[in-house]
Amino acid sequence: MGINFRKDKKVAYITIDNPEKANILDRQTSDELTEAWRVVWEDPDIRVAILTGTGDRHFCAGHNLAVREDITQNEQDRVRAESVFWPPAGTVNQARIGVDGSLGDHYPQVWKPVIGAINGWAAGAGFYLTLTSTDIRLACEEHARFKFALLSQGWVGGGPGATYLTRQISHVDAMNILLTDKPFDAKEALRINLINEVVPHDNLMSRAEELATQITKVPPIAVRMMKEFVLKFKDVPVTEAWRVQTLMNALLTQFTTDGDEGRAAFLEKRPPEFTGGIRQKGEAFPELSDEEWDRLMTLRRDGGG
Repeated sequence: MGINFRKDKKVAYITIDNPEKANILDRQTSDELTEAWRVVWEDPDIRVAILTGTGDRHFCAGHNLAVREDITQNEQDRVRAESVFWPPAGTVNQARIGVDGSLGDHYPQVWKPVIGAINGWAAGAGFYLTLTSTDIRLACEEHARFKFALLSQGWVGGGPGATYLTRQISHVDAMNILLTDKPFDAKEALRINLINEVVPHDNLMSRAEELATQITKVPPIAVRMMKEFVLKFKDVPVTEAWRVQTLMNALLTQFTTDGDEGRAAFLEKRPPEFTGGIRQKGEAFPELSDEEWDRLMTLRRDGGG
């Protein structure tokens, strides 16, 4: 087994299903996870995904570190050396470009919310997967453990885990994890703001589904654009990010139906029904007289609209 994928009520369930091998990312599992991310991204009916692992011992314990039987050690060393200077086209550090081209294949950035239900050990690539691909993180109180796991093997890792970690938690907490390479539990993960909640094992999936259901009730295109906005523009000056946010709002209000639905539902005091509908191209605004134009400019300066 590799990945167990299913869809139910606008929620995608991605389960790393390789428990006899600690849910590691071997070649088959990585390929199937890549395909799962593609489906999540392209299926318009999917609004949120839940990522977890089979069992109560491992979320994902890393990559398959066994030497491939079809290549020699010398060939493997040569491939790694060549790829430093000449990475294959369409790859990031030998990993196939992800869903939107931002990261490698099995942990891309997908512009839809992903809830991580960390059911057990998240080590090595499993730790990377948590950092790069999940937005809201729940960890099992009894079984979740976290470990960077690569420094102990004599290297700093081939993925973006260290970079992501230092951008998501405080400097001192990140350095403690990276330089000691010691494992830590769910309560410590909560203390350092690596996760959102610590949940008993029996309630882990039900809590993840509760959050997923809430996300399915909000405007899907606005949610998708909010995630992209936060991840792409969090490090730019506020005035530049604000300008991008303004442009996104213009797109959402002019080209989707959800903005009108949200305002109408608020005024009519009813629950909104967001469909993610996209408008057809409309007519241009009519020409204005000088008097009308002056009034419009006055309204703009006063913050009207």
